[in-house]
This record gives sequence, C-alpha cells and structure tokens, in this order.
Amino acid sequence: MKPSPDEQLVFLSKLQRLFAEGDFTATYKFALLIALADLAIEIGDDSGRPLQLGHRVIASKFIEMYWQQSVPYSTGRTGTAQDVLVQNSGTQAAIITAIVRFRQQNPAATVQSAKLLPSYLALILTVGQTVSAQPINYLQNLGGITDQFLYERTRGAIVLKPGVAFCLRRFQPLVQQLARSHWVGHIKRNRLNSPILGQADDLESFMFATSRHALTIIGAGLKKLTNSHCFYCRSTVQDADVDHFVPFSMYPRDLMHNFVLAHPSCNRSKSDTLAALPHLERWLAFITLHDDSLNEIGEAAGRLSDGESCRSVAGWGYANAMSSGGQAWLKSNAYQPVNQNYLDCLE
Repeated sequence: MKPSPDEQLVFLSKLQRLFAEGDFTATYKFALLIALADLAIEIGDDSGRPLQLGHRVIASKFIEMYWQQSVPYSTGRTGTAQDVLVQNSGTQAAIITAIVRFRQQNPAATVQSAKLLPSYLALILTVGQTVSAQPINYLQNLGGITDQFLYERTRGAIVLKPGVAFCLRRFQPLVQQLARSHWVGHIKRNRLNSPILGQADDLESFMFATSRHALTIIGAGLKKLTNSHCFYCRSTVQDADVDHFVPFSMYPRDLMHNFVLAHPSCNRSKSDTLAALPHLERWLAFITLHDDSLNEIGEAAGRLSDGESCRSVAGWGYANAMSSGGQAWLKSNAYQPVNQNYLDCLE
C-alpha cells in the first residue's frame, strides 16, 4: 500500500529528526541518504512495497560520490593549503583513503572506466564493508535510541521498509538538498579542514558539480554527435549550453545520458521544467541510437553513463509531474500538460 498523506508527513518528521538528532562524526550518513534516494528512483517504484538493496550496490554509489572528493581541493588563495578534504572528525575517512589508494594505483582511471578494472571489485568489497559497519549500522540512531523507520538489515543487504522507497522517490529533491547542505556544513566545521578551506565559497561546486573542464568535453562530444544542432529547436548553434534533459533541480546528479546540447535561449526558456512529449520521444531515440558514443564521451569526461538509470529517472520525474498536474515545456512560452502519453512513451 502506498503511504497515506499522514504517513508521508511522519516520514518527513523523522527525516528532520535524523538531521537534528543524529550523530554525524563523519559524512557517511549524508552519502547513505543520497544513495538510498537515488536507488529508490533508479530501481524502485511507487507501489509502496519494500525494496532490497545490496551492500555492493550501495558501495558503488559511495564510490561515485566520493570519487570527486578524493582529489586535493585548493582555493588558490594565499595562506591556504592544497589537500584532500577530511571527511571525519578524527583521521581521514576510510572510504576516502581506499579511493585515493585505488586512484594512485590506477592514475588514468575515471569513475566510469574504473568499473572495468579487475581491482575495482576489491574496492567495492572494501567500501561495502565500511558502509555496512558504519553508516548502515548507525544512521537510524536518533536522540540516543534506534528507530528503524528507514530499513531493516539482512545478510549482505538492507530492506527499505514498506512506504520508504515511495517517500524517498516523492521527496528526493528535499532529501538531496538537506543531505548535501549538511554535508558541506560538516566539511566546513571540521577544524582539520581549516588550513585547506580558508574562506572558500565554492565548496559545494567542488564536491558535487560537474567541473567546467568536464562540461567542455561533454559539449564537444555532443556537438560532434549532433552536428552542432540544438536538441530542442534543431537550429545550428556555435556557443551551445550543455543542458540537463531531466532538470538538475529535480534530480541533482550528472549522468551522461541526461546531457543534451541546447541553444542558450532554449536552455533559459526551458529552465527547470520537464520537456514536452516531442522532445521526450526524440531524447529516448537519441540515447538509444548513440548509447555507445555517449558512454565514450562520459568516460572521457569522467562522468557516469547509465542509459537505463536515466530512463528510470525520467519515468519518475514525469510520473510525479502528472500526479501534481504539471506542465512540460514545448518552446518559449508554450507548455503542455503531462499526461499518460508520457508514461506510455517511457515503458
């Protein structure tokens, strides 16, 4: 059964308590919340049923998130050092240490290409053991007691309780925003990071956003694929933007198959809305036809490529829009209501 509105409010209340009353000595719990929300969208559904998630699947998400944060950070300002940010109140977090060691042994690897290396399995196992022993074990401790409102443990996995995957899908943007903002705050408050940070104001971009260098690579690759045509208006464009087809504000995670080339005016007009049915149909055809090429661009840019996850994300986004009476962007000042045709297209 889907959770009732009252049950959804209880979930949000407990989530708020988790941030207020939870013991956050490291950043692992923030990463775990983001991983659970992402996986609820990518492999869950809106039925309200329990969802089993293996430790290795969760560990893979942790590696994706911490990979970007395992390189030295520098403000470039006088008086600050360049070093890897400390993610624990004591010694460096074990997951960061493991990823740094892996990257030193495989200096040319990106987070995408790393998965093809024989040694990646050992990294998954190491991270999985840490995730199981620490954040999974302690995330649901609130105010000195354990409240298993999110999941129960089983051998090699956790099982999200009935209604939890539904709520994580429904409130994913909020979960992401809360977890990321608290994560950034934790890094800033850690006294061990003071010599590195100084008065840094771009920390969130460093931790979570796609770098300008990566966007340049992605833009060049998309230009080659599309002959420099805007995905939306189909006109030729030279100074193109790289746009998130499913808006970043809705799903703040960069997957290669979610990037399209856009005329700046189209990008500004579409803004944070979903694209209308003709665009959706072309996008589905585009990522199917160019799957191999998008994987290659993603590997060169160090971005994850996962067409199936992107389809799941789109299905989640359009389903939410339809249930709330949302509108989809067709062109400047023109919108269409999201209806069942969108979901049929995504099946």
